[in-house]
Amino acid sequence: MNQGMDPQDQRNFIIAMVLMIAFVFGYQALVVSPEQEERREAQEQAEQQQEIAGPNATQESQQSVTIAPSVDEALQTNQRVEFDAARVDGSIRLTGAILDDLQLKDHFTTVERVNELRLLRPTNAEYGYYAGWYWFDGNQPVAGPTTRWQVEGEGQLSTNSPLVMTYEGNGVSIERTVRVDDNYMFTFTDEITNTGSEARTLSPLGSIRRHGEWKNFLDATDPGSSRTSGMAHQGLLGVFDDELTWRNYKNLDKGKGLKKSDDQGVRRASEGGWLGLTDKYWMTSLIPEQQYEFAGRYQRLSRETGPVFQVTATGTGRVIQPGETITSENRIFSGAKEYAVLDDYKDAGIPRFEDAIDWGNILYYITKPLFSLLYWLEQNVGTFGFAILALVVIVRLPLVPLYNQSYKSMAKMKKLAEPMKEIQERFAADPQRRQQEIMKLYQREKANPIAGCIPILLTIPVFFALYKVLYVTIEMRHAPFWYIRDLSSPDPTAIGNLFGLLPWAAGDVKSIPILGFVIGIGVLPILYGVTMTAIQALSPPPTDPTQKMIMRFLPLIFMFVFAGFAAGLVLYWVWSNVLSLVQQYFIMRRNGVETEFDKLIMRLLGRKKEEEV
Repeated sequence: MNQGMDPQDQRNFIIAMVLMIAFVFGYQALVVSPEQEERREAQEQAEQQQEIAGPNATQESQQSVTIAPSVDEALQTNQRVEFDAARVDGSIRLTGAILDDLQLKDHFTTVERVNELRLLRPTNAEYGYYAGWYWFDGNQPVAGPTTRWQVEGEGQLSTNSPLVMTYEGNGVSIERTVRVDDNYMFTFTDEITNTGSEARTLSPLGSIRRHGEWKNFLDATDPGSSRTSGMAHQGLLGVFDDELTWRNYKNLDKGKGLKKSDDQGVRRASEGGWLGLTDKYWMTSLIPEQQYEFAGRYQRLSRETGPVFQVTATGTGRVIQPGETITSENRIFSGAKEYAVLDDYKDAGIPRFEDAIDWGNILYYITKPLFSLLYWLEQNVGTFGFAILALVVIVRLPLVPLYNQSYKSMAKMKKLAEPMKEIQERFAADPQRRQQEIMKLYQREKANPIAGCIPILLTIPVFFALYKVLYVTIEMRHAPFWYIRDLSSPDPTAIGNLFGLLPWAAGDVKSIPILGFVIGIGVLPILYGVTMTAIQALSPPPTDPTQKMIMRFLPLIFMFVFAGFAAGLVLYWVWSNVLSLVQQYFIMRRNGVETEFDKLIMRLLGRKKEEEV
């Protein structure tokens, strides 16, 4: 008697798992994504109506309100000092010495690379987003958000030219030197002198504020990013005593604060760390002096213009005697979450800063090394497209012996197709006897029907890890390859415009309700379906008619599922299929199995000979 799950049941189980995965991704493409798009369009319509009535108009009040000024208008209402550094430009508001105007020179809102991405916005603009470091004596501001700073010297800030600002009042004199490095780090070095007659205990307090509904301010920074909040963490992020902590915007909006905080919502770190707000690709964070303790806190504030998300980092109080001067150095990171940049900051002493990228909870040990390998390959082969192709080869190389055994088993199974068919017909009325005879056939021929699935199962974790990497790493954003302009987005071509030959855009074709799902499929998903069909032709067909029908439709199902995946992920799988096809064909021929490809060639050659005769 056969012990455990018989081969047919095992095969059914594997097929069921494949179909379940297809269903999950199909549901995402067919149901979830359209619903998100509908909500986005509804939100845009609501915003347009709100602009007419005013941002604070309600059903209960018909009083006129002031519409929040645009960024350009808001920038004109405060005295500022501009900066132009290696990778960022913008300005600092002199009132409060607040960093509230920052654009990224190397990153753009669209793949056309026209408009620089604006990360920080003025305090009085719609969806204001800003950060600063202040000084407090207990709960009383000494140099707070309303303090007026004076600029010394020429008042220029660049990578090679620091900005010097001064303030005198409230019993202190402060000289602040602001520096910006080659990337996205601003350093605030304060020399504080106690000009009073009594000792003072002053604490540095860093603050980040973000105004408005969280989905709206995400889209204001990076259009469409609110719809991709499922796969990548967006919200509060920080490190306390080398422990990473996070809370997404949805929960922050509900009033939830820092994990492991006390009754006042405060969490303390004794060995340094940092705290900030992160989007999918962008982050603004406070980095206090690492040699001192600091306390982090999150608050959701209510304003007439809407909610305000605030995180603060308060450093240890420093006692300053009359006439004494102390120096304090605190930093603000505001920029792109580029792995190499974050890793360099980690090496410079900011703990776990590279983990600002959402590597995932379960796949963390695969995604991070996988990206490191991809990044190294890109540095050596020139583009992430070629890096992905090289990655397929590297992943498959250790599995070559296993693939060979798998394909040999498939070759045997293909040879056994006819004997198995005879057994199925002979014992059609006796399933138990039929199964016993099939097992005897397997044992006699030393065939293993499950062996062909083992290599695929081993590569599935890599597949999902690559999916995560393509989704969360900014290095893949707007990365071009061949005809693809962005490897992190779906294939930009479509059947509906004959892959670019017709004048209308592929995006317009894909947006057609229902029909766009069919005629919006691009080149890579089609290639995936073709290569998967070819591999099936080399593999032994299922003896069960239902299984056979399911297997025939799987390439078509996955072709539609993959149509919504990142082009880089589909590129990975198509190239993997091509290599599998070549390897499997070679093994089949070595084992004397005539494949469907051989039959096709023979038919074509036979017709050619007949035409010649």
